[in-house]
Amino acid sequence: MPYLSKIALNPRRRKAVSLLSSPHRLHAVILAGLAVQPVTERVLWRMENNTPHRAEILVLTESRPSWQHLVDEAGWPGADGGEPLVANYAPLLERIALGKEFGFRLTANPVQNVPRPTKPSEQQNARLKAHAERPDANDHRPRGFRVAHRTAAQQLDWLLARADRHGFTIPEASADAPAPGLKADDSLAAGPAVSIVSRDILRFNKHRDGPRITLSTATFEGRLRVTDPHALRAALLGGVGPAKGYGQGLLTLAPVRAEAAVTSA
Repeated sequence: MPYLSKIALNPRRRKAVSLLSSPHRLHAVILAGLAVQPVTERVLWRMENNTPHRAEILVLTESRPSWQHLVDEAGWPGADGGEPLVANYAPLLERIALGKEFGFRLTANPVQNVPRPTKPSEQQNARLKAHAERPDANDHRPRGFRVAHRTAAQQLDWLLARADRHGFTIPEASADAPAPGLKADDSLAAGPAVSIVSRDILRFNKHRDGPRITLSTATFEGRLRVTDPHALRAALLGGVGPAKGYGQGLLTLAPVRAEAAVTSA
């Protein structure tokens, strides 16, 4: 049975500062909230809010978690509003039906695969060099390189191109009515009902002496219409796009009239 949790952290505590500065460390402490170790189930999470006064994390797990270690080390133990919220996710999954519309929120790492990056990283240069020295070691063609979409337009196209495979479509946004005395211009389409509300570039080291990891992220908010309930449930439980261990790919739904994604079923 899946569970969706919301955990509040105190950004003024030393441990919270350390966790919030590294998706790798935060992912490790999230996995520590599950009793069955090593963790083999899919775990999705994202930063929902991060301000100097309060940080909130959403976590989707297959089994019921315990977040007491996070509260004790980086939250507000014993304080009003400091207790994690853990909700059964199954009722939301059961409400997904063909043709139904929801509001949605998604933070993702939009990428594309290319034969050769224009500005290869240190790791990519190492791969290119290894293939040049031993071109027939594995196969005759090197595996493609994953590179980030940099512009907002590219990131939006990335999402729109993947909607169908994940069981939904994004309908057209409702155009505002013209001012009194003016006629509507039918040539101006409102466009899809989705927007990018924030973009970021995350840079961190997986290990102290390890390579630098860089992720370009985008947070999408909008409205979707269900075209394949089974595929959409799979996207909710399995995530959308890469870098899921670093807080990317968690898709959440809300009633259409809600202004922001609801974090409980």
